[in-house]
Amino acid sequence: MIDFTNAIEEFNNYKGSEKKKTLIYNGKKYLVKFPDPVREKNKNISYINNAFSEYIGSNIFKICGFEVQKVILGKYNYNRKEKIVCACEDFTDDENVLYEFENLALSTNPDKKIETELSDIMEVIEESKMIDTESTKQKFWDMFIVDSLIGNTDRHNGNWGFLVNKNTGNIAFSPIYDCGSCLNPMLEDEEIEKISETELKNLAINCYSYLKENGKKINYITYISHMKNKECNEAIKRLFTSINMNEIKKFIQNIDCMSDVRKNFYIRIIEQRYSYIKNIFKNLSSL
Repeated sequence: MIDFTNAIEEFNNYKGSEKKKTLIYNGKKYLVKFPDPVREKNKNISYINNAFSEYIGSNIFKICGFEVQKVILGKYNYNRKEKIVCACEDFTDDENVLYEFENLALSTNPDKKIETELSDIMEVIEESKMIDTESTKQKFWDMFIVDSLIGNTDRHNGNWGFLVNKNTGNIAFSPIYDCGSCLNPMLEDEEIEKISETELKNLAINCYSYLKENGKKINYITYISHMKNKECNEAIKRLFTSINMNEIKKFIQNIDCMSDVRKNFYIRIIEQRYSYIKNIFKNLSSL
């Protein structure tokens, strides 16, 4: 793992709730996220699990063929304690600027506050004259399918967006970023060891997107199983063959600084969700 302890530090201007630093390492800028010891009321838990979630979630997107922010695991010595950190390489520069979807939503309809209601998001995508509507919809739903595989509960309007080239004016769907809320990061190894097969299946199924439909958060598996959304169905048909479970399992198994208990848990819960997506794909293919 890379040791970021002596990297050059800059003023941090990244948003989000995690403790973080902006560090320059080998001439590249990284958002480095640190463990946060308190994430839930009355519960002390290391935020180190979110580093694993960010690292694995981002790399699963990469395995599935997405353009992704480069994410690596590293270490940082603070107050004589070594912390495992998650370093996310900044994909912006002087020419390319990231505009989160919430910025587009604010500028599209001045009479309406856009949150994460699915119909509102689709309306913004369809109404905006700055982006390619069809391409954006495809990439959005492709992202939704992989988020359902990894169980990402925090893909809000500030966690995806567009990369704008200031010189050419070109606007492209940004690389995937911010996957730290996937794969049940609040569970510690001691809890994972006690999870039965039935409980694991329930965890896999009862996972909710940040997106809402009729005011209620969308359950990933339920939503895609109903096969009522044509664009979502097309994303499954388009993306399924790119989900290489053997490569995903191999990637997880090769993470040195993670316990075998956690590796096994990640693989099993992803396999559970994959089996549902596979069945839906078969059903769609037979129609």
